[in-house]
Amino acid sequence: MEADILIVGGGAAGFACALEAAERGATVLVLEKQPETGGSSAMSGGCLAFAGTEMQREQGIEDSAELLANDLKQLGGTDADPALIAAFATHQLETYDWLKAHGQVFSPALEASSGQSVPRVHTVDPADMVRLLAARCRTTGKVTLLVETAARRLQHDPAAHRVTGVLAEGRDGPIDIRARNGVVLASGGFSRNPDLVRQFAPDCEHAVFVGGAGNVGDGLRMAWALGADLRDMAQIKGTFGKHPTDELNNHSCLCVYKGAIAVNQDGRRFVDESLSYKLLGAACLRQPYGAAFQILDEPILRSGDNEVRILDFERRLEEGLFIQADTLEGLARQIEVPEEMLTKTVADYNAYVDSGEDREFGRKHLVHNHGALRRIETAPFYAYPSTAAVYGTYCGLRVDPAMHVIDVFGERIEGLLAAGEVVGGFHGNAYMTGSALGKALVFGRIAARTALGAAAG
Repeated sequence: MEADILIVGGGAAGFACALEAAERGATVLVLEKQPETGGSSAMSGGCLAFAGTEMQREQGIEDSAELLANDLKQLGGTDADPALIAAFATHQLETYDWLKAHGQVFSPALEASSGQSVPRVHTVDPADMVRLLAARCRTTGKVTLLVETAARRLQHDPAAHRVTGVLAEGRDGPIDIRARNGVVLASGGFSRNPDLVRQFAPDCEHAVFVGGAGNVGDGLRMAWALGADLRDMAQIKGTFGKHPTDELNNHSCLCVYKGAIAVNQDGRRFVDESLSYKLLGAACLRQPYGAAFQILDEPILRSGDNEVRILDFERRLEEGLFIQADTLEGLARQIEVPEEMLTKTVADYNAYVDSGEDREFGRKHLVHNHGALRRIETAPFYAYPSTAAVYGTYCGLRVDPAMHVIDVFGERIEGLLAAGEVVGGFHGNAYMTGSALGKALVFGRIAARTALGAAAG
């Protein structure tokens, strides 16, 4: 088989790449090893970080690519590649417009979440978004999708240091596939590969692992075998807010960003709750049993947003996942933490809110640089058991801003590109809500343009 572009992975990055390439006249072959497309993208919270949209303007929210980039740099620290951040910030708004032009509908609610200085969470049904992109690919007549077809090895011309195709395994046996313009790895991370997780993230041993069933690191290992460099492998962290026993919701609420506090089994706070929930997850795993409770009151609970999966408190309440009591003492007894300590913790926190200074952990906002702190004082009171979940590995192949895969000597592996979760170097030390799904779309489109020799703009 042969195509202009061969894409490994049928999630958001893969289909964004395929549609962009097809719209530019290329023939595309997409390989998906699972029976259904979607991968981790379809299982995500459906949050996309876009800045400067007309939705924001209509709601009086001032945002820009510059503020978005600054937030990402502040979060990622020195481990985040400023060139990748710049590429994302430059092309994210056009990707928002591109999605809308293809019929994507966003929830009217805009929220501020992890790492955001202003509300920029644009919410979609993630599975529907992937299906929409796949449907648009089909209408072009230029995209062929092969499901239950796994890429096994990259075909490589060592003399030219160039990838020429893929050896795959389909329903009827081996397939030799050639790519005239390049192979794009959009194969996701490796949250479902315990061996790789132990190798790169032993601190996450007690985390809950969530992700697409096929996320075992296929693309990473195939590129690694050709000498591809890796980025951010030491930055894998669990995301705070997963209910330890909830098997119905892949993305549980993260209500610390609405005003809750996080306490451990001793009834004590242990972290600045406005931090990225990647950092919150790391702090949680260092607590006894790797677990904590989010403590909130009735007004905070009612401030949730049912249109946003990670803030849908009411459904979690209806499902019995919250623990409720009329007093803090009664709540402490139910969650088996010392009554005196929990009441003191909440009283101290309320005093910090009143004084405008959190003397223990320096919390200044609800989330990142956004939102005024709220007292926890109005019954009933609630506790939400929380641990850390590894939703994505947030690390992977080193790429340049054009999405070429770079080897350990700093040179391109010609003919090989990557997009989505398999890419490292973008998130760095922490994570902004919506940036993972956002980068899948933005970087997927950039990879298509690069493979076809088109200008990134």
